[in-house]
Amino acid sequence: PPPKSLAEMREEKSNEDAGRMQALGLSGRPLQTIGFKKFSSFMEDKIGQMFADSIQPVLDALNELRESTSSRERVLALEFEETDPAQIASTTRACGVSFAGALSCVMEGLPYLKYGRMSLGQELGAFHEHHKRLGSDHFETLPCEEFSCLDDYVEYLTMEAQIGSCDVEVNGGAQFRRLMAEVEIFLRFSEVAAEVKKRDVIQARGISMAHLTWRDVVVKLLRHEGHLPMQLRVQYVGERIRWFFEIQKECVLEFMNSVDGAPASRMYPQTYLKHAKFMKQNELIKHLVFQTYDDVCQRQLKAFMDMFQNMLTSTFSNPWIFLKSATADSGSKALPPPPSDGDDVKERIPREIQSRSSVETVMSQWLHDIPTDAHKVDEAVDKVQMLILRTHSLIRSHVCDQVELFAHSFFKLPMLRRLEEEMSTMVLSKADMTSYEDRRQQLAAELREAQAALKEVNDCAALLEDFRTKRDLRLRQPPRSPELPPAGRVSSLKQFWGGNG
Repeated sequence: PPPKSLAEMREEKSNEDAGRMQALGLSGRPLQTIGFKKFSSFMEDKIGQMFADSIQPVLDALNELRESTSSRERVLALEFEETDPAQIASTTRACGVSFAGALSCVMEGLPYLKYGRMSLGQELGAFHEHHKRLGSDHFETLPCEEFSCLDDYVEYLTMEAQIGSCDVEVNGGAQFRRLMAEVEIFLRFSEVAAEVKKRDVIQARGISMAHLTWRDVVVKLLRHEGHLPMQLRVQYVGERIRWFFEIQKECVLEFMNSVDGAPASRMYPQTYLKHAKFMKQNELIKHLVFQTYDDVCQRQLKAFMDMFQNMLTSTFSNPWIFLKSATADSGSKALPPPPSDGDDVKERIPREIQSRSSVETVMSQWLHDIPTDAHKVDEAVDKVQMLILRTHSLIRSHVCDQVELFAHSFFKLPMLRRLEEEMSTMVLSKADMTSYEDRRQQLAAELREAQAALKEVNDCAALLEDFRTKRDLRLRQPPRSPELPPAGRVSSLKQFWGGNG
């Protein structure tokens, strides 16, 4: 066995080397590099320095991880608190109310919101694909038979109708404005369902308790041949508007989630961001809010169609009342000045009332020109056919000119006003409460994992910071003088190397 341990022999030889070099007159900094002890100390410092240099990137990564873990832990803790059975219903309703308020912001137009942007071709393609999957057959998807496919219709809208921003990808209110232009063009393709034949005209003029006039015949044929095509195209308008609002759901959610980094973030409630995180993390809240939103869209579509159909039914029942012209003076290019006294008003009112009967007077003249003699039935049929086409054209023009007004009055404004009310009155079923309880248990487990991960990250960061602090303090201390053991005089290098030269 060796006489001494390896550590003792290493220590002894290290002191012996340092002593001999000191005896030869070596001193100062060069002497501090002699011996295994100095080498070991140098390597410790070098490894420490290399490790310290690599600490900062590790600390940066740990700080980022700590920040993300801490943020997730706070969100989970807040969601766990908000999903308490005592207040889960109010939390869901609050998310819905924020969602309803954010929809109005999206409809106003947000330049920095890029999610869900589509060109007109992409929008119509997605709309057709959606109803193709549903198997919808209660309305026409193309305006007329001359368009063999959707691409032909999109080309017509782009090249001939020249709708603005066809190729520009937009969302929100700008997309709704473009939609209004497209549905108006679609509605203008409405025509009388079939050619009015001689037999139809003769058949429509029967007998009754009162005397049947050509006016009654025209109304009857219009109601039979013109009402249905207009109704199918109005259904298309309603379906397009409903689908537009339905695809805005994700856009609204993305807007709520981006409020914190938005240029005008202080203009919006800060609850948008909190509720957006709830909806993104809790699929049940998101499902309930989206389901309520879709139900409101469907209910508003039904109300829109009911009101529009009532208007069309009234129009085709008595088109002469609907087609009365406006009371404004058509010959004046500028707005009339305000009345100065009561006499001007008294003179204006009879003049305006008389101007309303212009269209009715013309149509009455057309009816008067239709012969009633039996031997002139062919001429009567031709004039009835012409009157039907002209009357239908006037009805179509009036309806198309006002379709945007109807869409705003019957669909958009009622929906924006009632959506918040519907969200604030959401009722959770027992199945929803059970799902919330399952989600709460899952949240508890995720929260414990996040807290444990955060503690581990903090411990690692604390150890590294402590190491770096101690090393910095050590480097700031002045170096100590080397402690060398006493050694005899060495008179020559020959004696140093063992006396053999």
